[in-house]
Amino acid sequence: MRGITFFVVAAGAASSVAAINVIMSNDDGWASCNIRASFDELRRAGFNAVISSPAVGRSGAGSLDLPAVPVLTGCEWDSCPALSPAIGFNASNPRLNYVNSMPATSAKYGIETLAPKFFGGPPDLVVTGPNIGSNLGLVNQISGTIGSASVAANKGIPALAFSGASGDQISYTELPTAWSDVYARLATRFTLIMTASKPYGPIGSVVSVNYPKVDGGCTSPKYVLSRVLPAGFLSDADVTTCGSDRLPTESDVIAAGCYASVSVIDPSTKTTANATAQALVKAKLGHLLTCLPTKA
Repeated sequence: MRGITFFVVAAGAASSVAAINVIMSNDDGWASCNIRASFDELRRAGFNAVISSPAVGRSGAGSLDLPAVPVLTGCEWDSCPALSPAIGFNASNPRLNYVNSMPATSAKYGIETLAPKFFGGPPDLVVTGPNIGSNLGLVNQISGTIGSASVAANKGIPALAFSGASGDQISYTELPTAWSDVYARLATRFTLIMTASKPYGPIGSVVSVNYPKVDGGCTSPKYVLSRVLPAGFLSDADVTTCGSDRLPTESDVIAAGCYASVSVIDPSTKTTANATAQALVKAKLGHLLTCLPTKA
């Protein structure tokens, strides 16, 4: 079991390192198992990561942005006591920050306040999730995971959003779990590939990755470039992939088995971004991408 250490109210001293500077956020809360596992994995991989997440789970908040307020009844899983301030951090590790508000508000605080303190300027990248549960199709409209990543995309900062179909809402003190470490490893590997060269992602777009359930041994899924919703008759063409200019939907990819969907999302509409943004992601991922099996 990992013990809980409580917070103090202001962020720690700034530091600048050569590593890639990453603000992390989510909608499951700062003490959620998935974000803490991913924070540890990203740090081990050499990323200069800082968490800025809601004090409690705020799933379904989309891009809602509200002022932070004092934590009257305490943070989730008693990770901060009742009557805590609106913004705080873990006393033993000031890189672990909470904001008692919405996911988008937390991401904004991370970008505008924590990044200058820790990095000396804006982050190189914003990573959200891995969400506990998938974010597919129309769910993207209300997803706090996508909403917090959209804050970064709208500011011209590369943004990656991760979601996993397996898991339960439990504290980081319960780590390791059957899913958190798998998704943390997969998300970190994906992030390493995306950041191997600049730009780290299509500027003005969110790269959203949905992982399938890890049940049944699917711990190394194959990646498929996808779109959020089915293409309409008047939809612009997608980047040509697997012999077609119509990408499969996220839902189709996840339904196919041990595959992870990779969609490029326009933050203003939470739907599929243009083919130029898709092409950049396709080029960066290269041979990591595969095609869905042909239907009989």
